[in-house]
Amino acid sequence: MAFHAAEFKRQMAAGVPFAVGSDVGPFPHGTQGHEMELMAAYGMKPVDVLRAGLINGAKLLGWAGQVGELKPGYLADVIAVRGNPLADISAVTKVAFVMKGGVVYRRP
Repeated sequence: MAFHAAEFKRQMAAGVPFAVGSDVGPFPHGTQGHEMELMAAYGMKPVDVLRAGLINGAKLLGWAGQVGELKPGYLADVIAVRGNPLADISAVTKVAFVMKGGVVYRRP
């Protein structure tokens, strides 16, 4: 883990773009929030962690301009979390509301 943390910090310092995705390795699908917590724990600002999970992922997949942002004409699934992820990134693991394709699947 120490090696990975050191490499992560080196990559951040070098300006390597990051994207959060479902290829998180040792974590089960759907637990990307833990990856986001680790990114913040090893020095990435929470706003940059959120960008990695939204905007950068869309760019990496060639979907920029279609997904990754809440804008008219974009495809979007929406979640609301308990807390402010800019102050505490672990809020992304406390999902209170989920809307996918315009259908609400979870409400507070």
